[in-house]
Amino acid sequence: MKRLLLISFLVLTANLIFAQRFDAGLIAGFNGTQVEGDELRGYHKVGALGGIYVQTDIAPAIVAGMEIKYSQKGARKKYDPKKPDVDKYVMRLGYIDIPLFMGFRANERSMIIGGIAPGILIHSKELNSDGEIPEQDRQTFNTFDLQPFVGFQFDFLERVSLDLRLAISVIPCSDQAGSNYYFHNGLFNNVISLAFYYRL
Repeated sequence: MKRLLLISFLVLTANLIFAQRFDAGLIAGFNGTQVEGDELRGYHKVGALGGIYVQTDIAPAIVAGMEIKYSQKGARKKYDPKKPDVDKYVMRLGYIDIPLFMGFRANERSMIIGGIAPGILIHSKELNSDGEIPEQDRQTFNTFDLQPFVGFQFDFLERVSLDLRLAISVIPCSDQAGSNYYFHNGLFNNVISLAFYYRL
């Protein structure tokens, strides 16, 4: 009887899953990024953003989905001739992020979204006015990232949406001590992203 119930449950679950209508598509855009806890203020580092997504309606006004995307993060400080003692600095971090999200449709064309995005660091680089900083002189970056995010999505064409998000890491990208009390336990990615979503 237990086996029969288990088999019936699995069959019913599979039917519900495959009965759902899934939308899938492509993502392309850019990030404006900074690192909380360092001494560089502002979203001066621009990075590429691209990937794929899948989502489904789980209620008349509620959507759930996931994405897999490449996301460039980091920080930048340009050389200022008025302050020759301040060196140029660039932190380039590249992640594979897998955001999980839910969205609430405010109307037929717009949606408020929120979720969490685990990420894996796949490359990192630091540069100054002399070029790339030698590996032995760089700080150590953590492999795993975790960013809660909120955002807004607007369908301005039949198959194209514009997505705006704000995300801040809850796990430090580096354990280097921050410049203020709140971020004294490390440095944290802070990202504003703007991307186009094309439904296939």
